[in-house]
Amino acid sequence: MMTANEIRESFKKFFESKGHQIVPSAPMVIKDDPTLMFTNAGMNQWKDIILGTRDPEPRRRADSQKCLRVSGKHNDLEEVGHDTYHHTMFEMLGNWSFGDYFKEGAIDMAWEYLVDVLHLDPADLYVTVFEGSPEENLSRDDEAAAFWAKHVPADHIINGNKHDNFWEMGDTGPCGPCSEIHLDSRTPEEKAKTPGRELVNKDDPQVIEIWNLVFMQFNRKADGSLEKLSMNVIDTGMGFERLVRALQGKHSNYDTDIFQPIIKEISRLSGMEYGKEEKTDVAMRVVADHLRAVAFSIADGQLPGNAKAGYVIRRILRRAVRYAYTFLNQKEAFMFKLMPTLIHEMGEAYPELTAQRELITKVIKEEEESFLRTLSNGINMLSDAMQEVKAEGKTVLDGTKAFRLFDTYGFPLDLTELICRENGLSVDEKQFDEEMQKQKARARNAAAVENSDWTELSQGEQNFVGYDYTEYECHILRYRKVTQKKNTFYELVLDNTPFYGEMGGQVGDCGVLVSENETVNIIDTKRENGQSIHIVKELPKNPEADFMACVDTDKREASAANHTATHLLDYALKQVLGDHVEQKGSFVSHDTLRFDFSHFQKMTDEEIRKVEMLVNDMIRQDIPLDEHRDMPLDEAKKMGAIALFGEKYGDKVRVVKFGPSIEFCGGIHAHSTGRIGMFKIISESSVAAGVRRIEAKTGKECEMLMYDLEDGMKAIKALFNNTKDLLGVIEKYIEEHDSMKKSIEQFQAERVERVKEKLISQARIVNGVKVIASTLIMKQDAAKDLVFKIRAAEPERMLCVVGSTFDGRPTLSVMISEDLVKEHGLNAGQMVREAAKLIKGGGGGQPHFATAGGKDIDGLSAAVDKVIELANL
Repeated sequence: MMTANEIRESFKKFFESKGHQIVPSAPMVIKDDPTLMFTNAGMNQWKDIILGTRDPEPRRRADSQKCLRVSGKHNDLEEVGHDTYHHTMFEMLGNWSFGDYFKEGAIDMAWEYLVDVLHLDPADLYVTVFEGSPEENLSRDDEAAAFWAKHVPADHIINGNKHDNFWEMGDTGPCGPCSEIHLDSRTPEEKAKTPGRELVNKDDPQVIEIWNLVFMQFNRKADGSLEKLSMNVIDTGMGFERLVRALQGKHSNYDTDIFQPIIKEISRLSGMEYGKEEKTDVAMRVVADHLRAVAFSIADGQLPGNAKAGYVIRRILRRAVRYAYTFLNQKEAFMFKLMPTLIHEMGEAYPELTAQRELITKVIKEEEESFLRTLSNGINMLSDAMQEVKAEGKTVLDGTKAFRLFDTYGFPLDLTELICRENGLSVDEKQFDEEMQKQKARARNAAAVENSDWTELSQGEQNFVGYDYTEYECHILRYRKVTQKKNTFYELVLDNTPFYGEMGGQVGDCGVLVSENETVNIIDTKRENGQSIHIVKELPKNPEADFMACVDTDKREASAANHTATHLLDYALKQVLGDHVEQKGSFVSHDTLRFDFSHFQKMTDEEIRKVEMLVNDMIRQDIPLDEHRDMPLDEAKKMGAIALFGEKYGDKVRVVKFGPSIEFCGGIHAHSTGRIGMFKIISESSVAAGVRRIEAKTGKECEMLMYDLEDGMKAIKALFNNTKDLLGVIEKYIEEHDSMKKSIEQFQAERVERVKEKLISQARIVNGVKVIASTLIMKQDAAKDLVFKIRAAEPERMLCVVGSTFDGRPTLSVMISEDLVKEHGLNAGQMVREAAKLIKGGGGGQPHFATAGGKDIDGLSAAVDKVIELANL
């Protein structure tokens, strides 16, 4: 029986023998495509070739691509773990042809690989072809059906509808008919009872699609119409996990050697056996699947976070933690302990896992611990909510409260329902769903972007000249109108452009587009499908005119200086902290320099100073830019160029060298390090487990920072009569302050003691309870100290209420002796909450001690009286 790793390699070797170039997987996290957060299909990295904006050579390629599907059109998250074949992170085996072979070649090679190489039984294979769509004037794909007829009998060729057999990248973009290959892995008895063709695309877990051959030949426009692509494209995608399952004779993807080593380790760590109980089996499958998704995302440079891609990764991780918490009894972080097993199984095929082992492990562990604290808080809040429901004599928890737990604290509905069931309650699921739909609608409206179709003025590819020029003659190739959040602007593609499109953490250029009759402001430049997209608020009056594209050189040079400084900073950090330092992200503009890097502790002041000195030394050397364009990738690596994890590099790369700093980089840089002027770190902080962030200033911004520091120092000196020994004078003032503070604290303690004695002596006795009540001018911490001293002096049958005011703010402090709490059921927290309404405030606490704050001093005496009234002595 072939192992998973052997099957992956056999695919690559087969297509290599058919003239395909084997390419490495692109990162799972997409950084420079505004339409996608994650690679969700093998073709994502070839979009610009398919759209005709990049050279298609070599025209035959194949790979195993890491993919993630958890949001949008391809959303399988809630299915994962519950069935046998859905996953978040999965591998897609694919082969492509860009204007080379088409339907016949793709079908013949697919059949040869499955039947002749892998020895699948042809009798178990069924294929689908597009049945056509009259409303789109598309006929049945008889061409594909004829090619399939060479290999399979007619009753194994099945018509498929538009949903199953017409592949589209999205609402717009490349598309075309497709043929799916389905495998019937049922028992002979089951096959005899029901023909496999009747179960194709019917969600039968044993009759599943394993390979989809997409015949891309159209482009879907914004108005819904179809136009022919400039070349026919073959894009195939075979689910690696499903293929392994079929070849290993398993009925579940999770029973293959892709997942079983991880599941066995989960079983060992949890002490629960896989295969004994459905709910624990589901939990183990969820953890095994989600571990892979999260680990590969972090390896590709995406940390869990609160927005966009980071939120998706955090959501996946938290789903796994929640299943482990609920069904595997894991109350402490444990997923991070599975990393050695994952790396052992997949580290050879994907070396980024091994290289990033320490970072991935630390990030997962910290995220687990953080969410476990959230779960604990959520359980406490849910307990309070359930008590309120029971107190009201109800049995259903309000759906809005359940949604608030989910939305604010990440507390999932199914866990809320589980805990409620254990307490004899249910959740208003309909109300929860209504709140969820409202939130989704708000998110859709906020993110909605409406693009018109491109208006083509002339054919051609864009030529980027920005490395050498900041002004260049150009024409508009095409433009389109874009509407977002009720704002309208236009996107332009120029034939020749000096404008750098935002990419790799460096902001896009701004500037102007000048013709003989008008000047149009370019407010930003984005990167899409390998092109610079120029953003303007108004379309030129004559889009077909001759233009001069002029970059704002002041902002360009400041941004370039900051970018070059990040390269010098990266080199300096490695020298000072060690070779483990890896860039984890950056952002540079004309006034911002932010650099994230892997390091597992806070930098010391001495380390920061050393880094600054190293960078400034390279700046003073005025090292010229040594640029190598279109360098072969292997040659660049031999040169010692640093590649970033999570970046996709082609066969040819650009290398930027400043002395000892050598990096792969496509960005805009200073012509020499001296152009940076000066470098100063202004902050160093934590971003996530094992990731630190440096923010710094360069050039003019650095100069202004020095002026601010100088002005601040002058102002401080003026406060101390411009003394020459400023440090000595400040130390003297601090000593005097500390001495005065001690005197004040001693005086306050003596006052509290005197007030305590006075209040006890004036106490009233009500039904055998000593009631001590007063309003005082006193700080809240002193009032708290006072009631605790009273409790120490009067430990039994005592109720104390102190209303205090300071700086115009009223506070309440309530202390009750333990015997009254136990015997009479008094609760200071509940009493103070009610009384706080009279000072227009709120509060709470424990049954024996509670506090409240408010806004209305005039209601303080009434609030004190209210507490005594609520005691009902």
